Amino acid sequence: MPVTIMPREWSRNNYDKLFADTDFVIWYGNTSFTAGVRTVLGVYFAALAGCAFAKYSFRFKRFFFFLVLATLTLPFLVLLAPLFLMMRDFGWVDTFLAIFVPGIVGAFNIFLMRQYNEAAPDELMDAARIDGASELRIFHSVIIPLVRPALGVVAIFIFVYTWNDFLWPLIVLHDDKKYMLSLGIATMNGPNDVEIGASMAASLLSTLPILAVFVLMQRQIIAGLTQGAVRG
Repeated sequence: MPVTIMPREWSRNNYDKLFADTDFVIWYGNTSFTAGVRTVLGVYFAALAGCAFAKYSFRFKRFFFFLVLATLTLPFLVLLAPLFLMMRDFGWVDTFLAIFVPGIVGAFNIFLMRQYNEAAPDELMDAARIDGASELRIFHSVIIPLVRPALGVVAIFIFVYTWNDFLWPLIVLHDDKKYMLSLGIATMNGPNDVEIGASMAASLLSTLPILAVFVLMQRQIIAGLTQGAVRG
């Protein structure tokens, strides 16, 4: 039979088998929930830390910022065992907390937000203080609108990393009802049971949210990267 790019007959058998024989919908929901929570919290705390390092003076600020950057030199495999022991001691093994809590704060995200916050005019913050705004109100009403392009870039980084993460969920999740998409798809094929068609269908569906995020946020991504290059 000659090989063709387009199929001779269209069929949804692999999709029907995927939804009927696996917990794909549950995995999809698990991944969407953890990626969403981790993205929202990660963006907020990265912006908060970046603002603190850029706009406020406190003792040992340079030292603490150096410690944050120093964590970038540590491979994740070095942190794997200590993180797992912490999750075990907290009682978070086999829970979603073990998925998104360790990754809420990222050194690179803090560094990126610090660079953007340094470009924010101090005069706007001083004017807000004169008007009686609290520091938290200044952060929400003045800083956040100014660094919105960077927030989009950080959100993309966190969301894509969480959506595609495989190793960490493999370590901390044992209940197959709590699997993430990448882990669930990997378990669909065993040594004696290979489901190539269903696996390919699952892989295709798993890419749709990432494509949607890129399409919806492409302006913020381009603006964030180009402005970051100019400021650098």
